[in-house]
Amino acid sequence: MSYDAVIFDNDGVLTTPTSREARNRAMREAFASVGIADPPEAHLETLVRPDVPALRAIAAAHDLSAEPLWEARERAAIEAQVEEIRAGRKVLYDDVDALAALEQPRAIVSNNQHETIGEIVSHFGLEGFDPWYGREPTVKGIERKKPTPYYLERAIADLDARNPLYVGDSWIDVAAADACGIDSAFVRRPHRKSYEPEPEPTYEIDSLEALVDLV
Repeated sequence: MSYDAVIFDNDGVLTTPTSREARNRAMREAFASVGIADPPEAHLETLVRPDVPALRAIAAAHDLSAEPLWEARERAAIEAQVEEIRAGRKVLYDDVDALAALEQPRAIVSNNQHETIGEIVSHFGLEGFDPWYGREPTVKGIERKKPTPYYLERAIADLDARNPLYVGDSWIDVAAADACGIDSAFVRRPHRKSYEPEPEPTYEIDSLEALVDLV
């Protein structure tokens, strides 16, 4: 298949996932910043990847509105991930270097925050990935995250691509690609050893070197 662009998810594809410890610390800091010292564990877990109704329910349980809680959550998550990146705990996968051999334009579309993706592009010198999109740190950004194809569609339009390939590591990425009517490649990283994405991706690969061979 001849593809005219390759678009990548970030976490679990280009960089290692953020550790559970850093993530949980950020959620606690977010609650603390809005005056909640000891939130229930269930609320911490839900705040990691909430939909809008769940966010509003958690906020209401603490007599808060959703917007300031989410703003605090996003700021804490960004700061925690920047710390992980600069400390060398959130790193690029070794096979990212292989992508320099791609002739097609490259882009990034992630459910992580746009500011976090900007830090990753800058810190690791990811030249040639343009455009790059992360989620805006607002309640509207929750509604636009994958599997909603909003940011993926923007990247495809920016690239003026007619037949792009989207590369991810979860069903969410495959579903977003399907929603755009484009092919997907699922990267089976170590943290996805027994994971079976549904819907089924167009391709399954075990490395980004294999992606270069594919396209």
